[in-house]
Amino acid sequence: MTIKALAFGFGVLALGAGSWAHAEGNPAAGRKKAETCSGCHGEDGNSNAPIFPKLAGQHAAYLTKQLQEFRSQSRGESTMAAIAEPLSDEDIADLSAWFAKGAVHIEEEEGDYSAGERLYRSGDLGKGIPACSACHGPHGEGNGEAGFPAVRGQYSAYVAKALREFKTGERHNDRNQMMRDIAGKLSDEDIGAVSDFVSVLK
Repeated sequence: MTIKALAFGFGVLALGAGSWAHAEGNPAAGRKKAETCSGCHGEDGNSNAPIFPKLAGQHAAYLTKQLQEFRSQSRGESTMAAIAEPLSDEDIADLSAWFAKGAVHIEEEEGDYSAGERLYRSGDLGKGIPACSACHGPHGEGNGEAGFPAVRGQYSAYVAKALREFKTGERHNDRNQMMRDIAGKLSDEDIGAVSDFVSVLK
């Protein structure tokens, strides 16, 4: 099976699951509500610490799904569960709209990202790993309608943490086990390489 066939197969699975429905939020209201988020995620959604993900420019539907799952505790993370628990559906929609409106800051760092770029753009046929770009886009922009998050400019440390959690099954809020299946085939070196690459991807 070719990498293109693998990518097509994963795409069909995602489309078969349907898009994530979410209410349209009010960015202006979300900006005010996001004041409590700024300590970790930054005033504009660009966090200053690699342990906290950048939210700026992320698809609203994806952010809504994550906040809803933190609130229901189907995505296990005690700090975010406590923060999301009192949020109404309107609060979540407004916050998601505000952060989605922003622009992610992408670091300019010199380095050799060739191994990560190959994996991101072409996958690894021998391991049965599809190209990351098939779902997350050639520039890491994601696909909001299909539910695939933007990954460009995200901190390498955070991406690596997410991939390790999918690999071990600690994180399991991916549809059709797509990310768990893929991450399970990644070596530690693969995870490091692709995480470093997306952090500088534009």
